[in-house]
Formats: sequence, C-alpha cells, structure tokens
Amino acid sequence: MTYTDDAKGLQEDLVRLRRDLHRIPEIGLDLPRTQERVLAALDGLPLEVRTGRELNSVVAVLRGTKPTAGVDSRQAVLLRGDMDALPVVERTGRDFVAEGPNMHACGHDLHTAMLVGAAQLLSAHRDRLAGDVVFMFQPGEEGQDGAGHMIREGVLDAAGPRVVGAYGLHVMSSRVPRGQFVSRPGTFMAGADEIAVTVRGAGAHGSLPHTGKDPIPVACEMVVGLQSLVTRKFDIFDPVVITVGAFHAGTASNIIPDDATFHVTMRSFSRESRAKMLDVVVDLLNGLAGAYGCTVDITYKEQYPPTVNHAPEVDFLEEVAKDLYGEERFERLPNPVPGAEDFSRVLEEVPGTYAFLGACTTDDLEHAPSNHSPLADFDDSVLGDGAALLAELADRRLARG
Repeated sequence: MTYTDDAKGLQEDLVRLRRDLHRIPEIGLDLPRTQERVLAALDGLPLEVRTGRELNSVVAVLRGTKPTAGVDSRQAVLLRGDMDALPVVERTGRDFVAEGPNMHACGHDLHTAMLVGAAQLLSAHRDRLAGDVVFMFQPGEEGQDGAGHMIREGVLDAAGPRVVGAYGLHVMSSRVPRGQFVSRPGTFMAGADEIAVTVRGAGAHGSLPHTGKDPIPVACEMVVGLQSLVTRKFDIFDPVVITVGAFHAGTASNIIPDDATFHVTMRSFSRESRAKMLDVVVDLLNGLAGAYGCTVDITYKEQYPPTVNHAPEVDFLEEVAKDLYGEERFERLPNPVPGAEDFSRVLEEVPGTYAFLGACTTDDLEHAPSNHSPLADFDDSVLGDGAALLAELADRRLARG
C-alpha cells in the first residue's frame, strides 16, 4: 500500500475533523478547543506529544523504526500546519458554518486536518522511516508570530538533532485549480511589516487655519509621498508595496484637530528592500512633518520576513508531487505572492519549501472568493492528497539521508 492509497481510507475521517474544527474557530495564540481536538485526533498513535508553554501549540514526534547507520547519523524532518482562524463573520451558508465573530477564512482548519492525516499515515508505516518526523501544530500565524514562539520553545530540535528539512502546505480558495500544487524557488511570499503614524500639530478653528498647525494635510502629503517613494526609491525588479489601510482625524468639519493618525502595511520581497524600506519611510515622514512645523510619532511593528524557498527542496517537492499525482498536478509560479507567512521563520533556520494547494470549490478561479473573505470556501476533497504528499515528503527526505 502507498500513502496515497492509505489516504483514501482516511478521507472521510479527515473531512469530519476539518468540519469539526471549522465550527470552533479560535484566533491568536490561545486555541484551547482546537488544541483539545488535535490531541484527541493524535491519541493512540506512537507519538511523543508535548504542548506549548506560552501558546496552545502541539508538537508531536514520531520515531521511525527503520535501522540507520548510528545515533549520530539519525535525522529528523518537520511538517507544519497552522491552526488559528480570523476575526471574520462567516457568510458561506455551509451546514458546518462557524458561529460567532470568527471564521477559518484562510483554510487553517484544512492544514490542521492534513497534518493529522500525515501523522496517521506515517505512524502506520514507521518501519519505513529512517529517522524521525516532527509535526508542528501552530497557533498564531495570522499576525501573532506563532512560528517564532514555537522556534523559541524548541520545535526545530524537538526530535533531538535539528531538523534537516521542513515542509508546509497552504490551501487556496481561489486562483489555484483544485488539487494543483504550486510553488517556486527563492522568494515565494512577501515579507510584511506595519507602522502606525501620528502627526502632531496644533488645533484651531477651521476658519483660522493660520493660527494652528493642521496635521491633516500633512498626513495626506505623507500618504501620497509614500506612493511616490515606492517608485522612486526602489528597484522595479525588487518591488515593495506600501498601503495605507486606516486614516483617522478630527471630529467636525470646522475644527482643526491636534493630531491625525494612519496605519500602514509594507510588503517586500527581499531582506535588502525590507531593511531599506523602514529607513526611507521614517526619513520621509520626519521630513514632511518638519517642513510644516509638526512632529510625528512612528511605531514600527515587525511582522514576517519574506518566505524564501530553498531551490533544491522545490525540485524535491516537484518530483514527489509529480510521482504521486502526475505531471499536470504541479506548477511553478513565475512570480512571488504578496501575502506573508510566518513559516518564513522556519525557512530562515533550516532548508525546506512551502507550497500552495488549490482547494477552490468552483472552476471559476478568478471570481471565487479569496482567502480571508467571509465567503471563502474550501473543497474538502483535497485533504487526503495533501496529507499523502506531506507523508511522502517526510519519508523520502529521511531515506535520502
């Protein structure tokens, strides 16, 4: 029997688990009900299981029983699935719809179910494993740096020796055909950071602007200046994206306020542009504020570095995916994706690769609701294939030595 054959037998159980998780979405680092479901799903498997100290993570280690040359040559690989949801009210109308203010609008419930499936598949064939597998069930991907927390708590060394390879999948509710695996070597996803800006002026009557220091036009010039900066300070072949997503100022049309605030997300595709962006943005904001006699407070929130896939591991992923499912089921993306992902933390530490798996419920890929939409919907039929691919990656990577 192969992992793909075994996965067909697990499909119904994985669907039930995924839908169970979908009904109880939790956000951030605190996922007690989700953690409870994962622990129950792993119960009875030959795993060494531990939970997080600072977050509701689960780390499970499977010890392969195939003889290796010696203790010093024993290796481990890591498979990862994130578990947290989003503060989005669901509008899919599915019979397992989430109730309340949260929703698995990014498909992490599928990621969790696929990783449970991989643990079940590999546990049934541990005699084939010439090494160990670490299963990383991670909270807090949606902006809380759960991967960073788990790395600090030792997930990469959970089996003893540091893992030699790390692999993860992310389902897509649009753009990627159902069942298709896609990836690319090098930068796969963008880095992301945020800044909060407060321009401080001096309030006055709206009819007498010269008696105050109006922060609103200064803040508006900053917003426009940030867009010019994108095209004048950065190489067009190493682009950045700067978006002002929130702007707040004032209370009435005839009152000049003391301050104006706005919030910015900054996306980059290289470490160099990411570092440069903060410097030039701060210089621009300080310069414009000073030109108008105002001051500016800038609060920087580091999020995630770019997700950079290791080229040999992408080759390996492509080989495995095509062996299991055929040439047509794997595609290399020509360009990176501007979304961000904290699996980037893992790939900064060890070789590995991240990939998308199409889970669109319709063939109209361009108009299907995207990940993070309250209408985002995912096709459960991909669960077994995702679980089998993860299991095969771990098996072959350990066999490679």
